[in-house]
Amino acid sequence: MANQAVGVIFSNIHDENIPELSRKRTMASIPFGGRYRLIDFALSNMVNSGITTVGIVTKNNYQSLIDHLGSGKDWDLARKDGGVILLPPYSDETDVPYTSRLEALKGITGFLNRRKEDYVVISDCDGISRIDIGDVLRFHEERQADITMVYHAEKNVSCKYFMTLTPDETGRVKALQINPKANGKVNRYINVMIMSREFLIGTIQDAVTRGLTSFGQDILAKNVDTLKIYGYAFEGYYAGIDSIQSYYAHSMELLDKNVRSELFAARDIYTKVRDSAPSKYIEGAIVKNSLISDGCVIEGTVENCILFRGVNVGKGSVVRNSIIMQDTVIGTNVELDCVITDKNAVIRDRRHLAGCEELPYFIGKGRMI
Repeated sequence: MANQAVGVIFSNIHDENIPELSRKRTMASIPFGGRYRLIDFALSNMVNSGITTVGIVTKNNYQSLIDHLGSGKDWDLARKDGGVILLPPYSDETDVPYTSRLEALKGITGFLNRRKEDYVVISDCDGISRIDIGDVLRFHEERQADITMVYHAEKNVSCKYFMTLTPDETGRVKALQINPKANGKVNRYINVMIMSREFLIGTIQDAVTRGLTSFGQDILAKNVDTLKIYGYAFEGYYAGIDSIQSYYAHSMELLDKNVRSELFAARDIYTKVRDSAPSKYIEGAIVKNSLISDGCVIEGTVENCILFRGVNVGKGSVVRNSIIMQDTVIGTNVELDCVITDKNAVIRDRRHLAGCEELPYFIGKGRMI
């Protein structure tokens, strides 16, 4: 059924939630889990469900995203018809980048008009999960819904912008709230949505003629009673990335084998393949409860850490509870605890740096300390 759908992924929405990692890249291309980018999860969910055409809505800082996606061959999306299609932030009518989701959708109506699929699957890149889009599409068709929104039951949600759904026993949404005071268990919308392609195009055109500006408030929240909006309950593992603290916490959850099995065991999460050499452990190195990517050279001690490709850990150094991104060089006799380094960072000899779980110490891309 999913081959009747076209995918749309927003790469820049939510950039402001994690400025430390999105200053020089999109939210979609933030590294995660040693070898992945955040877009890999949304894109793989679509590919695994049979979607072969995915439009990536860009806005700014998307050079690293282009480098990562390439032709789309690593996701089996290097195709003559469809595949991965980068959608610029400008429409045929304006040369000013969009400022809201609704404006972005207006800008890609040309892309939507050229497609022939019946449905559109819209996803952001701020969530990490393994969702079967085919199941959601079947749910959408069975209920003859106008819009189906995927939600996840959570406790005490606290982020800058989120929606909660209140569905009835059939799944139809009876109330939709934006940024409510979430005390206790709530049904959090996880930014995955399905609707028919013609319905979406008509909704965008109607919103433009009426001067509407917000997709969430003007189209969803104000039309709960008139539109057939349904909520699909996703019960698997979901991690919402809405701050550097949540990025750190959910990254460290990958050290739990049950979480890794939930995310990676049943279906593949695809990413850009690099033919790097295996990691090298020098005599005397100690590694405990850590994810080590290929191409690393370790001479010191690494405990409860995630090391991306090509990381060097010098002799006598001790790295604990940290996320060390690609090609970072850690000198000799360094001590790190609760530290996040972006790519190509250099930590010179005998440096002692520490943060905490609530506020990890962050080192920017290419910085030397």
